[in-house]
Amino acid sequence: MKSKSDTTLRLLMPQWQGGNNPPYFFGAQLLSWLAPAAQGPVETVPITPPDESPLPLEEGIVGRSALLAQLHSARELIERHTPDRIVVFGGDCLVDLAPFAYLNERYDGELAVLWIDAHPDIMTPREFRHAHAMVLANLLGEGDPDFVKNVPRPLNPSNVMYAGLKETSEAESASISRLRLRHAGAAELAEDSAPVIRWLKETGAKHLAIHFDLDVLDPAGFRSLLFANPADAPHTWDSVPQGSMSIEQVIRLISDVAVEVDVVGLGITEHLPWDALAMKNMLNRLPLLT
Repeated sequence: MKSKSDTTLRLLMPQWQGGNNPPYFFGAQLLSWLAPAAQGPVETVPITPPDESPLPLEEGIVGRSALLAQLHSARELIERHTPDRIVVFGGDCLVDLAPFAYLNERYDGELAVLWIDAHPDIMTPREFRHAHAMVLANLLGEGDPDFVKNVPRPLNPSNVMYAGLKETSEAESASISRLRLRHAGAAELAEDSAPVIRWLKETGAKHLAIHFDLDVLDPAGFRSLLFANPADAPHTWDSVPQGSMSIEQVIRLISDVAVEVDVVGLGITEHLPWDALAMKNMLNRLPLLT
């Protein structure tokens, strides 16, 4: 239970380089604006804004140097407050690396992590070049050594579970099997949260961090997602697994686990509000407004 002395840090991290997708920058800011007023400290991680310059491919990772600099800045801001709990508004999925690494240290390696995501985020530079697909691998102590170095205490694989996970690649499946990572798909969670509750009780963990990638949601019901970009040609994303959970299902799942365990971390990522972005860009081009 949260006590009056607990500190909850709200961290805005509009990072876009991890997915090499500039609209994440605006999406994170809009998330923060839409959220209820903060009851504790708020910090914004300084992020290099997107421009027309392409990101370099560095040691197998796009935008590696910028991502490492932003990772260090996030950790410095967290250490300034040494919070008990952290809420993160991103940005691409990599924004949860510094907060979740900190929380696992804060709770002596006893942190459980519920990864609500259509994708496993467990790749390394050997398989992929965008770091937002590597964040959970980093938290488990795998991948690029400079990112892993920022995780002094890797997560215990038995303390990690996926919710809403879709089809995985051969490399992803091999890593999930090797690490024995638990998972429950959208169909298993359609009526209740029992698979996740059972896992939580088995871990014995008292503290939980939740990664909520919005792409776990069904794009037929929620359109502010990568797969729903109106500028993309039809069938652009047919080969990429897409989420199938509803907002109400995710709310129920998170509410159910919050009854069972102390939620100390919540990261919300990959918000791409296409209509709001189009309106913003239009307003920037009208007379009398600029």
